[in-house]
Amino acid sequence: MQLIDLKAQYHRIKADVDERIHAVLDHGRYINGPEIEELEQRLAYYAGVEHCIALSSGTDALLVTMMALDIGPGDEVITTPFTFIATGEMIGLLGAKPVFVDIDADTYNIDASLIEAAINERTKAIVPVSLFGQIADMDAINAIGEKYGVPVIEDAAQSFGATYNGRRSCGVSQIAATSFFPAKPLGCYGDGGAAFTTDADLAARMRELRNHGQTAPYYHPQLGINGRLDTIQAAVLLAKLEVFDDELARRADVAARYEAALSGVVKTPYVDAHCASVYAQYTIQVDDRDRVRERLGDAGIPSAVYYPVPLNRQPPLYSDVSIPESEAAAGRVLSIPMHPYLHADDQDRVVEAIKTAIGK
Repeated sequence: MQLIDLKAQYHRIKADVDERIHAVLDHGRYINGPEIEELEQRLAYYAGVEHCIALSSGTDALLVTMMALDIGPGDEVITTPFTFIATGEMIGLLGAKPVFVDIDADTYNIDASLIEAAINERTKAIVPVSLFGQIADMDAINAIGEKYGVPVIEDAAQSFGATYNGRRSCGVSQIAATSFFPAKPLGCYGDGGAAFTTDADLAARMRELRNHGQTAPYYHPQLGINGRLDTIQAAVLLAKLEVFDDELARRADVAARYEAALSGVVKTPYVDAHCASVYAQYTIQVDDRDRVRERLGDAGIPSAVYYPVPLNRQPPLYSDVSIPESEAAAGRVLSIPMHPYLHADDQDRVVEAIKTAIGK
């Protein structure tokens, strides 16, 4: 059994993937080929925004969004400590200070009610992370940003395709970044990412930043990065987009079966009534997690822990700010097999193994 079964997905779309990759091999435009523009147009339309900028990774997408907002030394950026290192890492690499605000205990997303108290004259952006496939409380967060004139960047690395009040992830704030790492709900066959915005000026700047700050051949009025998505990865994503909505529906079915079987047994994911999650992970909470993981492993059931050490407890980003909910979650969360091709029989095995492992 696989935690995330990419082989099953490939077998389904093999003909389309192979055809699109061979088309790239035939035309030979491995960088900035026509598939890049096609992908950007389709992703922008899907997210409901005007502009999509394809990038080499989700990490670079975060970096470019922050660079486009001129975030740098002396600035502060409010974010969550319960996420992957890339969120805080990009803030730190730009010389800014990440200011960590604790999470909501149910959704694992940043607690919007705590953000306003963290704002000061040095605050340059708010970066909520739409964790585990569910969008953060963006209406409340955007309202705070608007009140103080602070832009909001949705870190949508795990939530592309999710909805919040009828709007899709990457289309619920001024600017957003997502990842196409292979394990994501929409993933390529290597690293990849994208930035999104409704602001034409920000979009133009991000396009320049991803190509060494270039505005014309060999003219660089600003420093940028080599953040281009390669054409073969765009071809793969175009093939995957053809089945993406169906896969999201299948993920929802898998989640519903888990909920029916595990509710009352362990703490299952809470999805806000305003949201539809894409379940990038299916994350439960258990006591004595190490023992449970060991017993699941003995039963042939894979699992993973996201994220055992909050960002402000990582040495380069250390802060002694109080984060009780993040620390509680970090010690109890456990992600179990979740993907669109998980058979009901295999789910039954997972459920029974969990019940046995926790003594239920």
